[in-house]
Amino acid sequence: MYAIIETGGKQVKVTESEVIFIEKLFAEVDEVVTFDKVLAVSKDGEITFGSPLVEGAKVTGKVLKHGKDKKIMIFKYKPKKGYRKRQGHRQANTQVLIEKIEVV
Repeated sequence: MYAIIETGGKQVKVTESEVIFIEKLFAEVDEVVTFDKVLAVSKDGEITFGSPLVEGAKVTGKVLKHGKDKKIMIFKYKPKKGYRKRQGHRQANTQVLIEKIEVV
């Protein structure tokens, strides 16, 4: 059984007892979070697609920890002009354990 949820502007395929990294959630560690934006659910080989969401479906998970991704470097320059700009960015993320996928 798996579900496709939308969180942080991205679509994520999740299964029960899976650990995922998603955009930072404003929830405390060990807090239970519910994802209501379920786009599709597969149960016993039968796939249910929503238009746009599956009615009565939700995914619950537990926040394990917060962290940051690896640093990416942004380098801009213009040739022959002496313009150079170097910048780094680390995206904040949240580690979530998917506990249950419910379909009504």
